Amino acid sequence: MLRLATAGARAIVDMSYARHFLDFQGSAIPRTMQKLVVTRLSPNFHEAVTLRRDCPVPLPGDGDLLVRNRFVGINASDINYSAGRYDPSVKPPFDIGFEGIGEVVALGLSASAKYTVGQAVAYVTPGSFAEYTVVPASIAIPMPSVKPEYLTLLVSGTTAYISLKELGELSEGKKVLVTAAAGGTGQFAVQLSKLAKCHVVGTCSSDEKSAFLKSVGCDRPINYRTEPVETVLKQEYPEGVDVVYESVGGAMFDLAVDALATKGRLIVIGFISGYQSPTGLSPVKAGALPAKLLKKSASLRGFFLNHYFDKYQAAMEHLLQLYTRGDLVCEVDLGHLAPEGRFIGLESIFQAVDYMYSGKNIGKLVVELPHPVSSKL
Repeated sequence: MLRLATAGARAIVDMSYARHFLDFQGSAIPRTMQKLVVTRLSPNFHEAVTLRRDCPVPLPGDGDLLVRNRFVGINASDINYSAGRYDPSVKPPFDIGFEGIGEVVALGLSASAKYTVGQAVAYVTPGSFAEYTVVPASIAIPMPSVKPEYLTLLVSGTTAYISLKELGELSEGKKVLVTAAAGGTGQFAVQLSKLAKCHVVGTCSSDEKSAFLKSVGCDRPINYRTEPVETVLKQEYPEGVDVVYESVGGAMFDLAVDALATKGRLIVIGFISGYQSPTGLSPVKAGALPAKLLKKSASLRGFFLNHYFDKYQAAMEHLLQLYTRGDLVCEVDLGHLAPEGRFIGLESIFQAVDYMYSGKNIGKLVVELPHPVSSKL
């Protein structure tokens, strides 16, 4: 049902009773859409996830927005989600994808108090790997425009910002080691540490990534395929590093623990090297860990973004300011160098996940969802 507000003649789409609807600019919103659905639990994304083509377009409730997704973000933890590791009580089928950015194409009456049809919004909520997603207006984030660069901040940027701010205790002159430094979240850990006037060391897997890291201020990129990380750290940083931002796990975690300085802090934000295994873990030499930490008065801290949502809004605002001022590079990888070419369409999400786990991406992996030609939005 299309209703026009008398004050200011603003268009409001009240979806309370609609079954099929038009946005106020006259572009048809279809009855059905495509989306990715977890149909069996597995860390193998191809086995776990199915592209369904004839799903009903969801209807927003009174306080909701219906967002037509334009870009969706790929995260290493997508396969943790498809494996059922976050909430074992949830059984397939269920929707997947953590973050998206697009335009509001319909909204509930209450949601229209703050949002309008055509407005660019981003969000973090499960179910973004779809052509349309219902997003509660209370968690939507207004954006200046639909740009993939903004998407990089939603999970990756905030993870780096909040974890380093809350757990890193960064200060001028501290030495910071970032593993997987050229990845979606590593790029922000490097830059935010530099903004805090720290000396930054970053591990990566290619000369191209090393060049990218230098371009965003990394003082000492280490391409672990051509230089042994352990040797570089021992020779060039004999006193150790003060903070480690660690997302790889396995042998890299062990190296990072050994590289800690006295009173050093290791922040675990993930362990991507093990996600594809049945347990989700890579073996680490944990037996000696208590002794190693005690010997250095060092600490090991875990960080999971869901536990810090009270800090989320302030983090997003600060990151957006940094990007707008030109103080933050938001590197987007849309798959231009991927064997299959640029990642466009929901079906390419499978290739994008493979690309991430092959270690090829530089920056945040993003998939573009094609915009219907008939749409006026």
